[in-house]
Amino acid sequence: MIDALIDMIRRMSASRGVMVIALLGIASSIAVAVLPARPPSGVQMWTFARLHKQMYDPIIADWPAELRPEITLMSFPALERRMLQGFLARTPTAELIECERRSAARAFVGPLESVGFTDLTDRLRSEGLLDQINGPSFGPWSSRGRIFGLPHDVHPVMLGYRADLVEAAGIDVSTIETWDDFVRVMGPLMSERGPDGKPVRYLLNLWEDKEDLIEVLLLQAGGGYFDEQERVRIATPVNARVISTIVMWCRGPGRIAADAADFSASGNQLKAEGYVVAAFMPDWMCNVWKNEIPQLSGKMKLMPLPAWTRGGRRTSVWGGTMLGISRTAPDQERLWRIASKLYLSPELARSLYTTGDIITPVRTLWNDPIFDEPDPYFSGQRKGRDYIALAPDVPNRTSSPYNVMAKLRVQTAVIALSTHAMRIGATSVEQLEPRAMELLKVAENQVRAQIKRNVFLDSGGDATDGGGS
Repeated sequence: MIDALIDMIRRMSASRGVMVIALLGIASSIAVAVLPARPPSGVQMWTFARLHKQMYDPIIADWPAELRPEITLMSFPALERRMLQGFLARTPTAELIECERRSAARAFVGPLESVGFTDLTDRLRSEGLLDQINGPSFGPWSSRGRIFGLPHDVHPVMLGYRADLVEAAGIDVSTIETWDDFVRVMGPLMSERGPDGKPVRYLLNLWEDKEDLIEVLLLQAGGGYFDEQERVRIATPVNARVISTIVMWCRGPGRIAADAADFSASGNQLKAEGYVVAAFMPDWMCNVWKNEIPQLSGKMKLMPLPAWTRGGRRTSVWGGTMLGISRTAPDQERLWRIASKLYLSPELARSLYTTGDIITPVRTLWNDPIFDEPDPYFSGQRKGRDYIALAPDVPNRTSSPYNVMAKLRVQTAVIALSTHAMRIGATSVEQLEPRAMELLKVAENQVRAQIKRNVFLDSGGDATDGGGS
């Protein structure tokens, strides 16, 4: 066969360079074909987060070889693509996969028996972990009453605010309980005007196209996109009121919000200049600000979110990560030992907080004194303890593969509502609520129509018309 290929190349009058390249290609192909494939040694674990790998490597360094996973860092799209390809084709993936909420949800599209992650529900119950781990943290990794991942985090949301500006104005944030209080008490900070007659600063970092923040506020208010039975529920009075309020904050005559984009140099500069007084701050965002806006160290403080109603929820949730076990992987007992040894360890809980400002979802580790350490960036606040106090009250979320679609459809509704508000010159939330409900009904119908194409998540009736969020 090789002689025939060489003769063919000669007959094509190939140059000497082409001849060499061809021969090398033939030789390498033969080598690949005849040499035995070397399977990767040890348990393979994929993660999308560089910070996580940096935390895990020193923790597992001294583990026994049979329990020490080989951690591979991938880009978010690459991990999601390879994971889903493996699950759909029933081909090998890493035995352990750490993925974010959006990627995990895409694994729940089909029937339960086709989910590519191992069902951990019974094991978690038998080992008492359903009580040891913060309950709401299981939500994004659950589908149709079954749990498919160990939660990495809780991610309660607080407000980070410019304490230097607030305290210089003599404002006492302890008098703020509701969003109405926030607007009233913080209002004097918008009194200074620039040459254009507009406020020099605004109270809240928010804009109508920020789908993540829209979801944060909807969940806090008790709304959202899916109910506890995983049915799509977008067109609800609470959702209509929240998005109407967001539009009035951004476009109304009493505007309080402005856009200082996260994860951007221009947005960071606006924050440093005090263009926005307060921003939504899940625990992980504290680490982002420390790294990206170090000049604000000692000028920031945190407070619970103002509630939508008196006595209401003072936090929300933003983001999330899980560790799952591939359903087709051999030696499930060994994989569970590795996953639980890593995610439930005191060492990881401390590293999560000291390296990433993230509180652990393991309630039995919340008494660690590391969470009582004063944080210089936040003016000496013991913020770990503050986040932990809010953790049990984070809103429940389900894990619909249609959650991203729902977020985008509601974002479209908010933008359309904003256009409507400017056109009619709206001056109150009540003026916008009827139109808000109409736009949310359009969004809900679009999501429901897509869900109804999935025979595994819909049986034709409203009782099963959703997949979770």
